[in-house]
Amino acid sequence: MNRATTGDVDEKMTWKKGERIPTNVIVGFLGSGKTTAITKLIDQRPTDELWSILVNEYGIVSIDHALVESGQEGVAVEELGGGCVCCTLALAFEPLLAQFIRRTKPDRLILEPSGVSHPANLVDILRGPNFSRAIDLRNIICIIDPKDFKDPRWRDTEVFQDQVQLADIVVLNWTDKRDRELIDRCREWIETFTPPKQLVVETSFGVIDPKLLDMEFELVRFPLFADAHPSAKSESPELTVLELVPESNHDHSEHAHDTEAEVDLNQRKPTPRQPLRFQNKDSDYDACGWIFHVDDIFDRDKLLDLLGYVHPIVRLKGVFQCEDDWWLINRAKDGTSYAPSAYRRDSRLEIILDRKTSGWEDFETKLLECLVP
Repeated sequence: MNRATTGDVDEKMTWKKGERIPTNVIVGFLGSGKTTAITKLIDQRPTDELWSILVNEYGIVSIDHALVESGQEGVAVEELGGGCVCCTLALAFEPLLAQFIRRTKPDRLILEPSGVSHPANLVDILRGPNFSRAIDLRNIICIIDPKDFKDPRWRDTEVFQDQVQLADIVVLNWTDKRDRELIDRCREWIETFTPPKQLVVETSFGVIDPKLLDMEFELVRFPLFADAHPSAKSESPELTVLELVPESNHDHSEHAHDTEAEVDLNQRKPTPRQPLRFQNKDSDYDACGWIFHVDDIFDRDKLLDLLGYVHPIVRLKGVFQCEDDWWLINRAKDGTSYAPSAYRRDSRLEIILDRKTSGWEDFETKLLECLVP
């Protein structure tokens, strides 16, 4: 975003009705039921709250605006049509949103991006310097029609997958009209996403429990050992990044860990430059995962150099916020892939070894050295 266009947005957002505005983004493919879900939520809103709804339509003719507004008092609706806020309308979006919030002073803000949009850029804007002091971004909800999952023309598109990847909560809609087998297959597909969704629920007629908007979840730990199965020991060269130690120096009891430390970690949250570290081990594998604060930003080149060459590993997977984008890294033994990711919750990493190491703490130091100063 060009600061010459929106440089005064942050100043305009300094009004204070109270706390930062609880904000939700509701995404979903065309025809999934986003607009119906929003109207149902409006019907259940507290009577003393003013809700502001910003609808982005790809088409120029406004239909959703009329459907959402429905003449209710206490509901302000704004429509931005003729493109997607993630790309063609990006320059117009920030000043429009700032003016909308300043004019309506809502108790809750709900944003509905176009069904063909990549909404990750919208989340970056909401968390950016122009809006972070005014907006409290809460759960991002993706609504899916299992019928769209069935059709590879839609399921295999980047838009469809990015919307699922971005979401904290996925709502399977139209379950009254879809076969149980299809719903189950769609759910299984959603559960393959890494990191996992906070919650997957089923509904019909777009009915969503309002509690989902603000629901807080316990810290999601890595599914340690989910990909680890007995295999031949790797003969990869041992680099000093992960110093390996003899088996005899470790407890061989299955899934040995410090229970008190685990409880303490589950009660805490990461802070900037102080990630949470989770270690797990059994007689065959040693694994460690890190969850970073959402404000931690990585130098992509340093990070990929570190993660692309650390050995020996059975599995390495992570998603990181870098200066240019969010990146997914995926390594299985000697195969490595990198790709931009629509995920936006936090940076996180999981490494699984087929032998013991005493080097996790030193490796964490190297990870922190990859952060942007």
